[in-house]
Amino acid sequence: QVRVVESGGGLVQPGGSLRLSCAATINAGAIYAMGWYRQGPGKQRELVAVAHTIRDTDYADSVKGRFTLSRDNAKSEVYLQMNSLKTEDTAIYFCYVRTWEENYWGQGTQVTVSA
Repeated sequence: QVRVVESGGGLVQPGGSLRLSCAATINAGAIYAMGWYRQGPGKQRELVAVAHTIRDTDYADSVKGRFTLSRDNAKSEVYLQMNSLKTEDTAIYFCYVRTWEENYWGQGTQVTVSA
């Protein structure tokens, strides 16, 4: 019943920017954490940035200073502003929603950084 839908991926040149959006069909009050993971070619899925309800956002070291996550708590939405993109940022980006008992994932949106 829960749906997690991402958008905003695409092809950009190195140094460019993209903004990812995610919306979940779940009451905001049920969400413990919401954010983004990614999986690049031949790599394991890794945390990019996750916003917790009552704590600071966690960022991967590789994206600190370049990516900014914002969460719309009232609408069960989260956004990821990605600046100064690098080729190594190329991956499928998955929206992540965590409640106290369940984890939910979107289908992913492709981000490709290439000249």
